[in-house]
Amino acid sequence: MTIEQDVVSLLTSAGLKLATAESCTGGLIAAALAGVPGSGRCLDVGFVAYSPTGKSGFLGVKRETMDRYGLTSEPIAREMAEGALAVEGCSADVAVANTGVADPVGDGEAPPAGTQCFAWSWRIEGRPCVTFTETKRFSGTRNEIREAAAHYALSRIEHYFALAHPRLAGCE
Repeated sequence: MTIEQDVVSLLTSAGLKLATAESCTGGLIAAALAGVPGSGRCLDVGFVAYSPTGKSGFLGVKRETMDRYGLTSEPIAREMAEGALAVEGCSADVAVANTGVADPVGDGEAPPAGTQCFAWSWRIEGRPCVTFTETKRFSGTRNEIREAAAHYALSRIEHYFALAHPRLAGCE
C-alpha cells in the first residue's frame, strides 16, 4: 500500500476526519489523499493559505507570531493546524499543516530553500488540542520539494496518531 492508502485506512478505521492547512504544498497533501478511493470518508476540508493575510484571515495565525518567528516556522505551522480545526464548519479530528520555502529567497536571513515546517494537531474529546511540530529540509527542484513535503506530512500521521491516541494505537 502507498502512504496515502495507509493514511486513509488508518483514519477511516479510527473513525477520524482530516483537515489540511497548506501553504508551500499548495493543496498537494489534500490532493494526494483525494486520489485514494474511499478518501471521502476521512478527508473533511483543505485550506490553501499562501499569503500572510490568508493565514491570518482564514486560519487565525497571529500577526505577532509572523513578526516574531517568520512565515517558515513551527509556531506558524502550529497556528495553521490548530486554526484549521477551529474553523466553523470543520468537523475534522486531525489537521496537518505545512509552511515552507521551496526556492532560494536570497536575502541571507530567510530559511534556506527546501526548509519545510509541519504541524499535526489532534482534537481529542475532553482534552485540549494536542499538537506536534517538526522542521525538515528537502532538496531538489521547487516542485520536487513541494511533493516531498506533502508526502512527508502524510507519512508522519500514523506516528503522531500513536502519540496522541496511545490506547487506540495499542501503545500505552
